[in-house]
Amino acid sequence: MENWDVVIIGAGSAGLAAGIYAVRSGLKTLILDEKFAGGAISDASKVVNYPGFTEISGGELSEKMTSHARTVGATIHDIEPVTGLDLANEAKIVKTSSATYQTKAVIYSTGSHYRELGVKGETEFKGKGVSYCGVCDGPFFKNKRVLVVGGGNTACVTTLYLSGIASQVFVVHRREAFRAEESLVSDISTKSNVSIMWNTEIQEIKGDKQVRTVTLIDNMTKKTSELAVDAVFVQIGEAPNSQLAKATGVDINEHGYIKVNVRQETNLPGVFAAGDVTDHPIKQVGTAVGQGITAALEAYSYIRRPYYRK
Repeated sequence: MENWDVVIIGAGSAGLAAGIYAVRSGLKTLILDEKFAGGAISDASKVVNYPGFTEISGGELSEKMTSHARTVGATIHDIEPVTGLDLANEAKIVKTSSATYQTKAVIYSTGSHYRELGVKGETEFKGKGVSYCGVCDGPFFKNKRVLVVGGGNTACVTTLYLSGIASQVFVVHRREAFRAEESLVSDISTKSNVSIMWNTEIQEIKGDKQVRTVTLIDNMTKKTSELAVDAVFVQIGEAPNSQLAKATGVDINEHGYIKVNVRQETNLPGVFAAGDVTDHPIKQVGTAVGQGITAALEAYSYIRRPYYRK
C-alpha cells in the first residue's frame, strides 16, 4: 500500500491548484481523476475572465495548470477512478480501480457534471445531435441550424462560439432576460445569425437517426411550435459530483453540494473540499483555484501544525 500525505480526488482547476500548493508546502501529493487531468474548463472555447489572460482557450488554460502541477512534483494518475474510501480513522484509505492508498488528508475536488433537460427524446438522441459541449461537438454542425438551451454565461459563450460555425443559432431561454455577464450579452446582440426565443422551453426532441426538430412551448401564451434544427446544445448549468463524498459520510446540502467552512473543511477531520462540488455560491475558475489553494494549505496545517488549529 502506497503512503501519501494528501490525496486529491479530481484534477480540475481546484484539484490542480491544491496539488501545486500542497507540493510546495512539502506534502507528498497524489491527484486522482476518473478522466484526464484538466477538468470541465477544458471544454470552454475561451476564457476571458481569468486574471493574467485577456483571452485563452479553456483547453490551453487547463493544460498549463496540469503542466504546472506535474512540474512542481505532484503525481497525477489519469483515468483512475476512486471506488471507495475509509475516512473514519487518522490514516485514511483510498481505493481505486487499480490500487489502494493510505493518506493523512483527502481533498475532494470532483467538480460537477452537465445538467440534463429531462425531456422526451433527450436520452435517445445523445450523440446524435444532442450535446452538452459546444467546443467538442460544434464543428460537426458547420453551416447547420443549431439550438442552444440556457441563459447563463455558459449558454452565451457557447452561442458565440457556434455563431462562427453554424448557419443559424437559435437560443431558447425560459426567462425574459439572460443571467450572463453583460459583455457576453452585448456580443450576442451583434451576431446576425443568432435568434433568441424568450420565455420558451423545449418539450420534446424529435428525429430519425439524428435530431431533426424540436417542439417548443411559449410559457406566456402556452402555444407550441415545431422548429427544424440539426443539433441541440444543452447549456443549463451543472450538478455536483458529490455521490462519493456523501457515501463516505461527508455532509452535503439539499442541492447536493459538499458543505465546507472558510477553511474548506468538511464535517470529517482531515477531509477538505474545493471547487464546483462545494456549496460556495460562485462557480468560476478563479474561485475554484482559490478554494483549492485554501484546502491545500489547511491540509498542510492539519498534518504538520495541528497545534495551530486548536
